[in-house]
Amino acid sequence: MWGFISCVVLVSACLCLSLFLRTKMPSLSRALGRSEDAFISALCAIPVSKKQQSPDFRLSVNTLLRNGILPTNGDLQAQTEALASQLKQDSVVEEIFAGRGVIHFRVSRNLLVQKVLEQLCQERHKFGVKSELFDGLKKGTTVVEFSSPNIAKKFHAGHLRSTIIGNFIANLKESLGNNVIRVNYLGDWGMQFGLLGAGFQLFGCQEKLKKNPLQHLFDVYVQVNKEAENNEVIGQAAREFFRRLEQQEHQALLLWKQFREITVEEYQQVYKRLGVHFDIYSGESFHQQQAQEVVQQLQRRGLLKTTEKGTGVVDLSSAGDMSSYSTVLRSDGTSLYITRDLAAAIDRKERYNFDEMIYVTDKSQGIHFQQLFQILLAMGHSWAERCQHVPFGLVQGMKTRLGEVVFLEDVLDEARARMLRNMSQSKTTKEMVYPEDTAEKVGISALIVQDFKGPLGSDYKFDWDRILQAQGDTGVFLQYTHARLCSLIHRYGDREEGAFDPSLLLDQRSISILQHLLRYDEVLYQSVQDLQPKHLVNFLMTLSHLAASAHRELPVKGSPQAVAQARLRLFSGVCTVLANGMKILGITPVEKM
Repeated sequence: MWGFISCVVLVSACLCLSLFLRTKMPSLSRALGRSEDAFISALCAIPVSKKQQSPDFRLSVNTLLRNGILPTNGDLQAQTEALASQLKQDSVVEEIFAGRGVIHFRVSRNLLVQKVLEQLCQERHKFGVKSELFDGLKKGTTVVEFSSPNIAKKFHAGHLRSTIIGNFIANLKESLGNNVIRVNYLGDWGMQFGLLGAGFQLFGCQEKLKKNPLQHLFDVYVQVNKEAENNEVIGQAAREFFRRLEQQEHQALLLWKQFREITVEEYQQVYKRLGVHFDIYSGESFHQQQAQEVVQQLQRRGLLKTTEKGTGVVDLSSAGDMSSYSTVLRSDGTSLYITRDLAAAIDRKERYNFDEMIYVTDKSQGIHFQQLFQILLAMGHSWAERCQHVPFGLVQGMKTRLGEVVFLEDVLDEARARMLRNMSQSKTTKEMVYPEDTAEKVGISALIVQDFKGPLGSDYKFDWDRILQAQGDTGVFLQYTHARLCSLIHRYGDREEGAFDPSLLLDQRSISILQHLLRYDEVLYQSVQDLQPKHLVNFLMTLSHLAASAHRELPVKGSPQAVAQARLRLFSGVCTVLANGMKILGITPVEKM
């Protein structure tokens, strides 16, 4: 039994015992009639404690009982202690003891140091993602739809959350081996474009459109809306322009295409600043004709019903009494947003044959996606069960010096300006060739970390001073720690790849860092289960604080060569994991600040 438990622990922490797995696991697995995978869920690395030295791993006996691996009769604590008493130490695990319903394991310190740092050196950006924890996850094609602003408008700050959350999810899935397709589903169809088209014909100017395209379109839209309030003629002109659009009339379509192309070009500049890219720029307009086909399919299946007002609806009530329904067709026969969403989902399945599709929007659209998936299932599309909506809350009080913020560019400019000022006033700031570029990256890091610290579904208050603090759990501190370690590695880099003596890293500071690194695969696993970035943010923050303490107390400069070399290997490993984690979050690591 000891051999079995020992190897299961090290399946979870393969950082320490790949050799043991190769020699003992097959025979133990056969003897117990269980695969190694059956025990992984009961194991985890133990979070580092500030107050006392921690064991490295714990095995949950309660989980073993719940999963039917151990008999359920008897007292839990008695079973835990009895099981722990059967286990023997060996060259890998040097201490075993029972806790409340768990068994704790302490790995040989020399082995812990050697194997973790060796694996970090060998795997670099693949560290953690090759863990056996991910063997049970289905790899395949993942479509992530995110950002999705409306064309012919400047990029509103309200789309920031969808953009950075969707980017994180896409990065995470990609890092774990999925083929990810990033889709930007633009709001590029609907009656508002009738109003804008009619307004441009009245108030638009091609010269102004070339100079400042989105600002001019925004001004035209505001003006035509104001005029339409008291002038029914403009309302009629808007409806007429949209009718011409739907009928693919050449001149109307030409103007609409110009608006769309201008918008995408402008948005790509904002995305470049954020470090975000898309594989596909799609939009509602792409599915206008397909939406009519969806309506026909609904009719053929007997799902479409007509109300007294003449609208087309799908009954979603379990009793079939129309107590819950979704409107998919206006009384004039034109499609709605959900109709085009149905068409888009069906088209993507046919086009990409995805294994899962994830939509990232604010939580107010929860009912919309619930109805969307429900209608798809009613139409016979069982793959809709693998579609998911990731909702997020609102940001409150996002302002710049000019007052209430509207446009994302204003937020990014403000973050860069404030960060540049903070850097110029700091005594520790290094001389840089492009300080504005560094300030931009660090400012965006601060925005992302602030956004990702809590549950995505929660609203939060925006506070510039708190976000840009150099200390505490902020993006600035995260970047500063990484840059500081990069500086250390660049200065003494010739020792980084050489052999090192693990016995020189047995102090508590070093061990705490290595114990924390053991949790990296579990943190990624937890993140991919619930698609919440807070787990990774919290992990990286703790790692940064541990590294900052170690940097103060474990100097490389002035230490004997062997000690300096060992410490440099440790700091290099921390730097690698910080960079890996930040890239998954969508943060570009800086090497100097």
